[in-house]
Amino acid sequence: MTQLIAGVDEVGRGPLVGDVVTAAVILDPAKPIGGLADSKKLSEKKRLALFDLIMHNALAVSVGRASPKEIDELNILHATMLAMSRAVESLKTQPHFVRVDGNRCPNWSYPCEAVVKGDSLFAEISAASIIAKVTRDAEMSALHELHPQYGFAQHKGYPTKAHLEKLAEFGPLAEYRMSFKPVQLSLMQRDGQLAGN
Repeated sequence: MTQLIAGVDEVGRGPLVGDVVTAAVILDPAKPIGGLADSKKLSEKKRLALFDLIMHNALAVSVGRASPKEIDELNILHATMLAMSRAVESLKTQPHFVRVDGNRCPNWSYPCEAVVKGDSLFAEISAASIIAKVTRDAEMSALHELHPQYGFAQHKGYPTKAHLEKLAEFGPLAEYRMSFKPVQLSLMQRDGQLAGN
């Protein structure tokens, strides 16, 4: 019997806004996909093409997430582990073994290996990286449509100089992670400005 190996990766630990998004992918050995790599090293066009190939050819694909509220309550590391657990548990086919990108596995019952830079080493982790990144980028683009003044389509929620300037100007939305320091600072600045008025 073929051993089913799931690759797991996350996108969105560093941003100030939105969910941390994880993906779990079990590739089909009979349908190899060429060109898989760390999603950050691929162009958007290439990522989107590979996303479609993975969705059509993989044995199983699942996305897991943790909300800004959960991130604030648990901290980003524990929220990421929770999101990874949700992704694997939601796979329509359960794996025999899981490879996770990074230096630790969630506390779960699956036999597991954590692989630093695994998204460059194992096709199943690369595939998970691509699914997670395309999913989260699409969510940031959708948030941009609702609130274009923040520039989410450009910075994807990461704390760039331009993003921090917009955050200081407009204050945080409900989708922000209130426990993250730049968000707390923007709230304090706004409270100070309101008190000064």
